[in-house]
Amino acid sequence: MSGKSFAQITNDLSKALEVLRSEAPETMKGFGAMAKGALAEGSLSALHKELIALAIGVASRCDGCIGFHVKALIRLGVTREQLMETLSVCAYMGGGPTLMYAAEAVRAYEELLPRTARPASVA
Repeated sequence: MSGKSFAQITNDLSKALEVLRSEAPETMKGFGAMAKGALAEGSLSALHKELIALAIGVASRCDGCIGFHVKALIRLGVTREQLMETLSVCAYMGGGPTLMYAAEAVRAYEELLPRTARPASVA
């Protein structure tokens, strides 16, 4: 197991993002508006849009993206099966390096999932 903690990564990044919100407010407002518009329910559900966002984060090898989008997916009720199917497509499209980050997304899911919601095999 890696020493990487997705809870710590997202916590640390959230603090740094607060600085950006304070010191570059217009940029952050614009980014927030874009995120809100892109992730809003439409022909695709919010859950499906977050799965797409996670896939891009995995393919881009972005730890923060993995942490934040896995947290959002858990909040939206993603199933382990939905997560695994998405990560399978990531591995297929991105090869070995993407497979390694798909494994990181599994670690993030297992770390960030509330203990009460964990299946016995993950506890």
